[in-house]
Amino acid sequence: MIKVEKFVVNPLGENSFVLIDEKTKKCVLIDPGFYYGEEQDEVKAYIERNGLKPVKIINTHCHFDHIMGVDFIRGVYKIPFLAHAYDAFWIEKAVDQGKMFGFDMKPVKPIDEFIEEEQLIEFGESSLEVIHVPGHAPGHVVFYSPTDNLLIAGDVLFYGSIGRTDLPGGDFDTLITNIKEKLFSLPDGTKVYCGHGPETTLGFEKENNPFLT
Repeated sequence: MIKVEKFVVNPLGENSFVLIDEKTKKCVLIDPGFYYGEEQDEVKAYIERNGLKPVKIINTHCHFDHIMGVDFIRGVYKIPFLAHAYDAFWIEKAVDQGKMFGFDMKPVKPIDEFIEEEQLIEFGESSLEVIHVPGHAPGHVVFYSPTDNLLIAGDVLFYGSIGRTDLPGGDFDTLITNIKEKLFSLPDGTKVYCGHGPETTLGFEKENNPFLT
């Protein structure tokens, strides 16, 4: 079983996640946006207090608010950073991304391993399936566990909304098509953990999301 712990961090209220394989205590960190020192201290204390064993950083995409804490986590735990190759250019532009929105971003080291559609991310006895869902960002992926009936959606899908499509590599029609074809084919009861805001379900969004109904 996978336990999901959410941290709401940085001035953009980004959701960073620790996903834990409850049997082995191995965990992955998803979209670490820890910007302030107290946010970094909080997640580090949580990991230590619960005896967790971080094994990977995996990102849904590489917009600046989702990578603010990547090198902090990578440095503390000596674990690899995984993301889709199509978002590598966002890592190269990390400092410029921050400046666009008034943030002091330090350079972020390159992605260690590229992930692809249908790849399985394993940690302990748990795994997540990678689904490529471009539209918000060209390399945007989501992480799906059919066993635990959960989806880590990043900024593709929000409660009652969708991700913005006006940044480089974004495209509205592509995003809508991918949500309907790739995500809405999953069970309605799938719990969706979003990159910002509260959780939702795929069934609720099918019926109520004004962008998708």
